[in-house]
Amino acid sequence: MTQSSETMDGPATTPQDTRRAQRLSSTSVAVIAIYGLVVAMILLSRAVSPAFGGLSQVETIFYLAAFLVFCAFGQGLVILVRGLDLSIASLITLGGVLSTALMAGSNDGLFYILPAILLACALIGVVSGIGVTFFAIPPFIMTMAVGIIVYSLCLGFTQGTPRGFPSPLLRDLMQARLLAIPAPIWLLLAFVAVGTVLQGYSAFGRKLNAVGNNPEAAYVAGLSARTLTISAYAVSAACAGLTGILLAAYANGATLRMGDDYLLPSIAAVVVGGSSILGGRGSFLGTVGGALLLTTLATILSALGIGQGWKTILEGLVILVALIVLREQVFDALQAGLRGLKKG
Repeated sequence: MTQSSETMDGPATTPQDTRRAQRLSSTSVAVIAIYGLVVAMILLSRAVSPAFGGLSQVETIFYLAAFLVFCAFGQGLVILVRGLDLSIASLITLGGVLSTALMAGSNDGLFYILPAILLACALIGVVSGIGVTFFAIPPFIMTMAVGIIVYSLCLGFTQGTPRGFPSPLLRDLMQARLLAIPAPIWLLLAFVAVGTVLQGYSAFGRKLNAVGNNPEAAYVAGLSARTLTISAYAVSAACAGLTGILLAAYANGATLRMGDDYLLPSIAAVVVGGSSILGGRGSFLGTVGGALLLTTLATILSALGIGQGWKTILEGLVILVALIVLREQVFDALQAGLRGLKKG
């Protein structure tokens, strides 16, 4: 008598299904934990200053974290497919420099110039993806080289001094309020909603996860690992360009180093948020939590007047602690301990 793969109650659960459910559970716990750390840090910040811990500080954190979230989303997709994008800083600069130079303080052509800038950035991402997939250049080397080339082009285009001003419409948007909440926060919430669906629930996101988990198995399943990987780099580059456009509107101008402060934090936000640096596992909500944690920490350290050197050391220590505490192995050990207590 042959064994059936189904029981009277429904489909049988395979070991693979069990492992997947445990991984998803660990990822969910990591996301909850990172937001818990953010809340705890905001509440504890009252010890630094009575002005901290209130709605105004939360508003500031969300406002500043928005820029990091925009570029970290694309970085997260690249990491999901076992890559790394070191060209983000230069592409942020490119987005800011082109938007201010081409708009020149006017709204004329806004609705075709900005899409053209994003398309140009995406095409640069395609170049990075092609180098990684077709020519087997390590992502670290390929994206670093692309970043150097893009920065050099920005330097030549501006002759060392970016000129022009952002569109007044964009500048007003970055300063506007809707229902007493800054417009960039509404933009952040909309971006998080779209990004969560795209990475976690769409066919595109599931395919990226499959490629990151096992490229060979994905190929056997009929997925084009090369095309998906190139798409991830294109999205990352476009997100970096968008970040540069919004940063220039926020600061009312562009600088040649405006993207430098977002390169390493974009990677840290993804990893601290529970994504695996080896690919195949990640949550955009976790990345958002990681960005909020890093921004909260930076805000508190700045209020304390700590020097940049010590500030960098403390940020690194917090990231290391978060990575240790939020490891999947830690959650597995806790779950095993809880199961042992229940049996006892």
